[in-house]
Amino acid sequence: MIENLPLKSISHAGLTIEGYSRAAVQTYWRVPELKVGFDMGGSPWSFMGTQTFFLSHSHLDHMAALPAYVARRRMMRMEPPTIYVPAEVHEPVQRMLRSWQRLDRGRMLCELIGVSSGDEFELSREHVLTVFDTKHTVPSRGCILWDRRKKLKAEYHGLSGEEIRDLRYSGVEVSEDVRVPLVCYCGDTAPAGLDNDPAVYQAKILITEVTFFRPEHRKEKIHKFGHTHLDDIIERAERFQNERIILAHFSTRYHDKQIRRACEKRLPKGLWDRVELWL
Repeated sequence: MIENLPLKSISHAGLTIEGYSRAAVQTYWRVPELKVGFDMGGSPWSFMGTQTFFLSHSHLDHMAALPAYVARRRMMRMEPPTIYVPAEVHEPVQRMLRSWQRLDRGRMLCELIGVSSGDEFELSREHVLTVFDTKHTVPSRGCILWDRRKKLKAEYHGLSGEEIRDLRYSGVEVSEDVRVPLVCYCGDTAPAGLDNDPAVYQAKILITEVTFFRPEHRKEKIHKFGHTHLDDIIERAERFQNERIILAHFSTRYHDKQIRRACEKRLPKGLWDRVELWL
């Protein structure tokens, strides 16, 4: 496999999280088991086989590699990918792809879907993607991937198999959807975006940003520009029910050792034990 871009990988609860994220450089992620990726500031060669991507917003460090990814899949005779983008940028992204089509003289084939808060999409029979608003300097969305299973309704638990079968034959719906939030991806957001959907704090795996951590960096200014400070995570420490919390998108002005030292020192132990710093 061609290793053309930096890539880190961890596994948790049967899911693999792969990617890279640094503020103003590039951000790209994927979960191979769910056949979905998030953002496309870069396009690792190994990501080409993932057909569905959710792009949180239109900043270059999160979207610049989209034309290359679409063109590579066509070149390799793969099915056109499905790309979700904020509804407000759907038409400009289409225009951008058409411009690249003229420049490259190769068709930019993909299904481009604009999304708004509250939208829901079926990725498969078992997995659903829901959308919520985040808070950034351009239109931005986060998403939650849910595991969806049919389970027998509680009122029918005491019935025999034959009785349940007869109810089904008579047209009674004996099952109901049971959903578990598996992965939440927030993209770039001020802390208000974290609070826009309760499942952000309930997903087994949360991927979110902490661009700044130093006390001298004013939180009001950071929030104005649509980013999160380490203090914002600490203030919400008791809300995080997630099994694994991936903190990423750190500013390039910080060295990895500085980031790790600050997070280890300042995050409450119960939270720090679940944190993975994407360095």
